[in-house]
Amino acid sequence: MTNNSTKGIGDENETLAVRFLIQNGYTIVERNYYAKKLGEIDIIASKDKTLHFIEVKSANADFDPIYNITPAKLRKVVNSAYYYMKERKLDIAFSIDALIIQKGDIELIENITL
Repeated sequence: MTNNSTKGIGDENETLAVRFLIQNGYTIVERNYYAKKLGEIDIIASKDKTLHFIEVKSANADFDPIYNITPAKLRKVVNSAYYYMKERKLDIAFSIDALIIQKGDIELIENITL
């Protein structure tokens, strides 16, 4: 699989994730937010006065894609979330979440931690 096809699949899955979030009452704030030297957050959404920083992972195999969220990746997402909040001078509740897409099923896991 080439990088282009991998990126294409990733983009499709992020679009599925956005659709899922909207159907479940979330408002999409931003997609593919890049914090300088820290990393990227796939989706930033809000619901019930809470900001959700969401990492999207997918797989078509039997391997559970949640395991692709390593401690190093999670630290980057957390640091990027803090950067986002500071940059925009926000003082609201937030959550680091994972949205898992596997074999057509979508699962949102809220408040993931190390």
